[in-house]
Amino acid sequence: MSRLGPLVLVQLLVVLLLRRPFPVACLHVAADAPMTATEQRQDGAAAWRSFQQLLDARRGSHVAGLAELKRYLARFGYMPGGDAAGHDPPTDAFDAHMEAAVRRYQSALSLPVTGQLDSATLDRIMAPRCGVGDNGHGVTASVSLSATGGAVSRFTFFKGEPRWTQPDPLVLTYAISPTATVDYLPPETVRAVFRRAFARWAQVIPVGFAETDDYDAADVRVGFYRGGHGDGIPFDGPLGVLGHAFSPRNGRLHLDAAERWAVDMDAETARSAVDLESVATHEIGHVLGLGHSSSPKAVMYPSLSPRQKKAELTVDDIEGVQWLYGPNPGFSLSSLYQQDTSMAMGTSSWLAGSANLICAVLVMLVTQL
Repeated sequence: MSRLGPLVLVQLLVVLLLRRPFPVACLHVAADAPMTATEQRQDGAAAWRSFQQLLDARRGSHVAGLAELKRYLARFGYMPGGDAAGHDPPTDAFDAHMEAAVRRYQSALSLPVTGQLDSATLDRIMAPRCGVGDNGHGVTASVSLSATGGAVSRFTFFKGEPRWTQPDPLVLTYAISPTATVDYLPPETVRAVFRRAFARWAQVIPVGFAETDDYDAADVRVGFYRGGHGDGIPFDGPLGVLGHAFSPRNGRLHLDAAERWAVDMDAETARSAVDLESVATHEIGHVLGLGHSSSPKAVMYPSLSPRQKKAELTVDDIEGVQWLYGPNPGFSLSSLYQQDTSMAMGTSSWLAGSANLICAVLVMLVTQL
């Protein structure tokens, strides 16, 4: 048999690698992939002004736009001030207070802690997000070891760990406003989305949720609103703050009607579309008493990119809400732990197999030279 040339062996390596089954975690579908912050701004639907010109700003810098970023960081609890009474107006100087706020932000969102406005940090800052604060606005961190004996949970609660405490069995009623709606989504479609979102939480804690038509009397009241809507926290337009909710026992859950809400990304063509079920599940977490998680995979992570679907509760979400209400007797976390372990082992096996294949082909290449 004639000796194979190096180019043929390289081509063979590529073909073999492509024929190997990729683990699910490695698959990305470009057509439905979430947009980056830069792409969101190019789409022309930005609620916050672009901070792109602040790239690589650091302590000692003086760049136009830093004052606006300071307002952003103050709004979500990372530094005092903003335009609040008793504070000097923010300036465009990147001082020590700004550096400390950036470090707190990076740590809270599981980003590399550099104290600088690197691309990863700016991309996260410009991403659409929940309007509830992260480190401030009455949220207190609570970190614990998981039942597996090693993983660190990163869920948080509102100050004082408020929760619903009606007599057992605890059943909360909810209603969707018949007037505060978006006209392109049928009411029954919206109700179906919220039924699924509430059911996810009910599966893991001993709390039931019952839909009612009596909006004013419901424990949880859902509505879509634009701009100022009477709660002192106005919405800011597309791809800024997506929604917000209040801690127990307030019960208000508000979504920005200016967003392009979607229930089926396969049928939705808008690049700026936001998955309603993901945001609904997140905001219900706040209604139950959870703050934001620093785990990027968690439903309670504060940001969500357009076209991104993230409605399935993670171990971190479940451990947090069970801390408040206890576990549902019919639910076990062990199945989720096993799924996480299986996925990690599958990825490791695939990587190991690929590495062995590459080494074998490299040996063949060397022998052909």
